Amino acid sequence: MARERTTLQNVHDVLIIPASEVKSGLNLSARFPAVRPLYVDVGCGRGRFLLAQARNHPDTNFLGIDRVSRRLHKIDHRACQAGLTNIRLIQGSASEIIREILEPRSVSVFFIFFPDPWPKRRHQCHRLVSPDFMAGLHAALVETGDVHICTDHEDYFLAISKLFASDSRFSGIPPFVPCAEEETDFEILFRSLGRSARRCSFRKQRRIITETSEVV
Repeated sequence: MARERTTLQNVHDVLIIPASEVKSGLNLSARFPAVRPLYVDVGCGRGRFLLAQARNHPDTNFLGIDRVSRRLHKIDHRACQAGLTNIRLIQGSASEIIREILEPRSVSVFFIFFPDPWPKRRHQCHRLVSPDFMAGLHAALVETGDVHICTDHEDYFLAISKLFASDSRFSGIPPFVPCAEEETDFEILFRSLGRSARRCSFRKQRRIITETSEVV
């Protein structure tokens, strides 16, 4: 605990967007040094995937969302030590941030890795991936933007696949598979326990606009 407290004392929250600014209306693009495609890591946890992606894709902006402030403080500290300027962080409910904070058609890719499966039937109403959440994803994504999902819970995987398959706004694409250095801490832990990850990816369908003319 002493080591953890010492680390957190040196954190300056350079990359964490203050809650007051989020609530007052966020111009997210202005928070980055340059306008680039935006990738969002939903539930970024300890940040292993987020930090590796930011290192490997310097021409992309990354937003990490997580409920736990201590996780974000540590990611901020590690990103600043590594000189990564293409990361920003927000604490809060992913569902609310996606539906209420992100600008329409502003996100190129969403990563949703190991969301809480809420395995008990009476608790499944709390699952993140739901019709309302998918509506938020669709609104925030650019045309042909992607959603990449990974879970170790078979029932949740089947439920997610069914939801997307029944939604004509999305189409299935080959699953995104991270390289070894981008694997999350959860994935490394689950693999050590003999549990495998299930992956699926989807793409926002391009809108087809038709014009009709009246013949007089």
